[in-house]
Amino acid sequence: MNIEATGTDPYGCEAYKDLFRVIMSDIGKGILIDEARMMLRPEVPLFIFSVMLKAEPDNKVISDAASLRKEGDDVFITISDERYAPSILSQLWKRYTRARVDQQTRFDIVIEGVDMDEVAAIEISSGEETKKEILGAIWRSMPEGIRVRFNQTDGRVLTIMATEEIVRPEMKEEARKMHAEMLAKAREAERHV
Repeated sequence: MNIEATGTDPYGCEAYKDLFRVIMSDIGKGILIDEARMMLRPEVPLFIFSVMLKAEPDNKVISDAASLRKEGDDVFITISDERYAPSILSQLWKRYTRARVDQQTRFDIVIEGVDMDEVAAIEISSGEETKKEILGAIWRSMPEGIRVRFNQTDGRVLTIMATEEIVRPEMKEEARKMHAEMLAKAREAERHV
């Protein structure tokens, strides 16, 4: 993940880059981010964070994160992407109850008497949920007290502008400009794929 930070406080820029990287890593979303740009002016205060994802997040189903096989009436699941393990187990418990779902190891699960195609198609993560998690992590990267927000999301680009009390038109314009630059960069990258 490439992170660029500009602003009036060089030490703060480096600290926010590190904080952002750590938070994204902690929630397991750092691998989804291609580039992040931050503009920090604490004396205003004005903070603009813009993130370009590697791809627009889409809905994930169990078969995207695990392999399945049927033996008799039972379906055996082996989780291959551990980020989705908690969600897989949670969704299986909701649908089939804990009594029918046997977690044999951290990544191996057996479900009694179910249709394998039905299990494979259970949604474990939505693209919108992923965007919300990333936006929430961006908020955790900003200083406390910065409560007035202006958000923009388009495809794989998410931009947040934040200040303390009053959002002035020029603040929104700076956020729109950064957002447009990231969108242009995303479109250019897509043309070269």
